[in-house]
Amino acid sequence: MAIDNEQGAMAVIEAWRSEPLRAQRKYLKDAIDSLELSVMYYEQKGNEQGAARIARCLDLLYARQTEVEAAMPSS
Repeated sequence: MAIDNEQGAMAVIEAWRSEPLRAQRKYLKDAIDSLELSVMYYEQKGNEQGAARIARCLDLLYARQTEVEAAMPSS
């Protein structure tokens, strides 16, 4: 599922909630890595609106990543 706006970010977060926490952590990491590259691409192209839109998606994913990390048992 492509994440290109805030609604897409919320949709994948909700879809992943039924997955085990370890899987969610991996999915979030992969999505965050991809979106961080997208932000750099948009910034390089001078597309400030695109960079800001992806940054808002990243904020949502970072928040969920924090929730997942807090819910995981410490080993």
